[in-house]
Amino acid sequence: MTNPSSTWVRWLAWSAVALEGYDLVVLGVVIPVLRRDPSFGASAAALTTVTTVGLLGVMVGALAVGPVSDVWGRRRTVVVCVLAFSILGAACALATGPVSLGVLRFLAGVPLGGVLPVALAMTAEHAPPRRGNSATTVLMTGYHVGAVAASLLGALLVTSLGWQFMFVVGAVPALVLVPLMLRRLPADTAPVARESGPTARRNPVGDLFRGGFGVATVAFWVASFMGLLLVYGLNTWLPEIMRLAGYELTQALFQLLALNVGAVIGLLIGGRVADRVGVRPATIAWFAVAAVFLALLSIPLPGATVYVAILLAGVFVFSSQVLVYAWVGRIYPAAVRGTALGSASGVGRLGAISGPAFTGALVAGGVAYPWGFYFFALVAALGAVAVVFVRRTEPAGDLEGPSAAATAPDRAAS
Repeated sequence: MTNPSSTWVRWLAWSAVALEGYDLVVLGVVIPVLRRDPSFGASAAALTTVTTVGLLGVMVGALAVGPVSDVWGRRRTVVVCVLAFSILGAACALATGPVSLGVLRFLAGVPLGGVLPVALAMTAEHAPPRRGNSATTVLMTGYHVGAVAASLLGALLVTSLGWQFMFVVGAVPALVLVPLMLRRLPADTAPVARESGPTARRNPVGDLFRGGFGVATVAFWVASFMGLLLVYGLNTWLPEIMRLAGYELTQALFQLLALNVGAVIGLLIGGRVADRVGVRPATIAWFAVAAVFLALLSIPLPGATVYVAILLAGVFVFSSQVLVYAWVGRIYPAAVRGTALGSASGVGRLGAISGPAFTGALVAGGVAYPWGFYFFALVAALGAVAVVFVRRTEPAGDLEGPSAAATAPDRAAS
């Protein structure tokens, strides 16, 4: 029987990730309005800088908050992060120009970036037996639900209620979510405090390279970089690349929709496949198949075939990255799990920043079609190669040795 407390943990974590999905997409929704608001005075270059600065804040938060949650506890950390990014996100409605908006987006990005690694760690620790991978991929559907909500609200209301409304409404769910978290999440017990022996006294960042984890840590960082490069590069530039390929704007936008529909499908089935065949072969295969479909898009495809190919690319591209998170959450001990997930997410954010920049350079050079898809296929292939070097697939024991007593809670959670 499912533990009701564990069910609450997973759904509250899902809700927090949905708010993150909303907040990370909302800027893209309001940019067309801000560019045409003479009182705001924002050029395309200035708004690009605002976007980049916000992503840098997310990266800082992902790198910093993971270790905090390992020492301070998951419950307190995620509550503070949700409360902080909701308040700072709403404050973006007070921005009077690109400078003030950039500062607020950076500040909001720090707690925003901390949500995902803590939510992933909580989900890994409260997943049902033998369903840890699917629990993680289901968690990440929250991101896409939040992104879709931001897109729909923007399409319906941003012109009538103004761009400020989009930032304010994103903070409203926290009025319900934070009290529910305080009531339903288990009392804080810092994972480091549960561990016995030298692990409990060490800096969790250093533990990512002890006990045989060094190669795995670097491999996960590379795979996460490649995965988020694909996610952000494709979501930002796919419509323009397809227009360069000769498609009309409406067709290109529906192709972007197909990509994200595929993402949700991939998240729902990818974790189940990993639970059945193992996370290592599933992750390698997902990156490899993503490379094949991305390369296929460089070929002119007839009729509806192109939509099918893009949908299938979405199935494998987005869930490849999430399977990396599932793998990380499974094999690291509880005392460093938040740190491991935060570092993978944080390094991956460099890929999120690089993806649109690299692809934009190809677009500016007039070679994005077909070379953009060759580039994406190469990135996916490199992600597959990176995870080949990770041999661990089972929950880890004590970093100092195979002490079962020291890590019994970790094995039970995994």
